[in-house]
Amino acid sequence: MNSTLIKPLSYRSTFRDILTVPVIVSALGYFVDIYDLILFSIVRVQSLKSIGLEGQALLDKGVFLLNMQMAGMLLGGIFWGILGDKKGRVKILFGSIFLYSIANFANGMITSIEGYAFWRLVAGVGLAGELGAGITLVLENLPQRSRGYGTMVVASVGVTGAILANIIAKNFDWRIAYYIGGGLGLLLLIARVSVYESGMYREAAAKKDIRKGNFISLFTSRKRFLKYLRTVLIGLPIWFCVGILITFSPEFAKALSVSGPVNAGEAVMFCYIGLVFGDFISGFLSQYFRSRKKIVLLFLVLTCGMTGLYFMQHDVTAGQFYLVCLAIGIAVGYWAIFITIAAEQFGTNLRATVASTVPNFIRGAVIPITFLFQLLRAHTGIIQSAIIVGSFCLAIAFFALYGLEETYSKELNYTED
Repeated sequence: MNSTLIKPLSYRSTFRDILTVPVIVSALGYFVDIYDLILFSIVRVQSLKSIGLEGQALLDKGVFLLNMQMAGMLLGGIFWGILGDKKGRVKILFGSIFLYSIANFANGMITSIEGYAFWRLVAGVGLAGELGAGITLVLENLPQRSRGYGTMVVASVGVTGAILANIIAKNFDWRIAYYIGGGLGLLLLIARVSVYESGMYREAAAKKDIRKGNFISLFTSRKRFLKYLRTVLIGLPIWFCVGILITFSPEFAKALSVSGPVNAGEAVMFCYIGLVFGDFISGFLSQYFRSRKKIVLLFLVLTCGMTGLYFMQHDVTAGQFYLVCLAIGIAVGYWAIFITIAAEQFGTNLRATVASTVPNFIRGAVIPITFLFQLLRAHTGIIQSAIIVGSFCLAIAFFALYGLEETYSKELNYTED
């Protein structure tokens, strides 16, 4: 009789754990984050045409603006992460969303490529604090039995922001779409009034002899640096797929002789629908099998298969092409576990720094990835260059995963030396 009661009780306890203010608000914050992050990919062509660009400039300037956005996220990840460990997780949730909201309104008012680049940079800085602070707050507030489920909810709810971005972009002018994103951010600020700081952070903050948010310390210890580097590198295939294969899907569809027009917004939407399922499945499996590493390995293998399928789509219909984009989204849906692993690898005094910089370093990796892609494309063509760059990213991710420790059962209430 006791054995039959244990599981239902456990499920009820887990459900109560994840239906808490930190989880809900973090999920909504990531929702707004993804809305803006993906909105640019969707309105890239429309917005650039409206300020006078045509032809090859739509791709070249699109890559430039994407890199500016990612550079902002790279800088913002460091800034907000350090601030999160020094001043608290909740403070950066407020600051980052406020900056993001202002930048969104400004993006809707741009009239030149220079102005567009500047405000994509600022938006990137604002967006950079959302996910790391939210995941850190969730992990530190939830018991070990529910940590993976909490981050699963944050990631699964968050990526649906891409679906809303596509719906808004299809029904409104691109400028209005940016204004809506800014408005959503300001509404979220009101909801965040009820968010409370994690007990682990308050305990660590009370210890005056502990150095908090020391970003440089990640590089002063060989063991710590390698752990940090491996944590970053396992995410490379995610942003290769999203930043290259999905963002520039119209160009790839043309090279693959896909029949019918392929729209970047539709490709993004299908990819992110897949990400919703992928994040949910990977998060659930990591809890069920009590392992983060095994599930990341499984999803890396899936990513190999789905990217291979992407390049084999000669003479297919646009509908079939979108289905492969959906499958790629599922395959790279280990994003939730990726961030969870990063946060679980390090102590409370460095956790926000790591959780904020790791995803943004990976997003920032789009810059060298797109640079290499563009460099090779001039010599090998769009398909071959993408295959080479994708294979390189996957090989590095497999190698990095091999050296990481398992963190499923790790106690988080500790500090780094």
